[in-house]
Amino acid sequence: MTTPTELDLLAFSFFREFARCEYCLKAVGLLEGFPSKPQADWGTFAAQVIAVFDVPPNAETEGAIQYYLTHPPKKQVLLDGVLSWSTTLPNHQSQAELVLRLVCRVRNNLFHGGKFNGHWFEPQRSEELLHRGLVILQAVVSGHSKVREAYANRAD
Repeated sequence: MTTPTELDLLAFSFFREFARCEYCLKAVGLLEGFPSKPQADWGTFAAQVIAVFDVPPNAETEGAIQYYLTHPPKKQVLLDGVLSWSTTLPNHQSQAELVLRLVCRVRNNLFHGGKFNGHWFEPQRSEELLHRGLVILQAVVSGHSKVREAYANRAD
């Protein structure tokens, strides 16, 4: 077994934070989908934390938002039977929803193997997206009273 790199540890931190945030959304009733497959409702959540994006709480959050808007993660797609990357942005109603859906895209790329096959693809870009995604997740959790409360009262 190899020793984890700093990027490996950052990816773990991002994945853990994303999972915790998604759990909190579900715990406070921000749900969509079918009863047999409930999903976090990121669109409604984005509408409820839009102030975080309109007036970011600090320079780090503002920088993270701007990075995602100017360097959005790509989506892995299948084109003519070959894995490829699409630059098409996800559907969104607001800048807040766009950024949160892009953070979800980073999670999907990470979880489904789009960025890692034992070695990191574009490690510097991956590090930027993961670090800045963490900043955004922490800001939106802090910006929603019910989600913040669910986050603070986790069962250990």
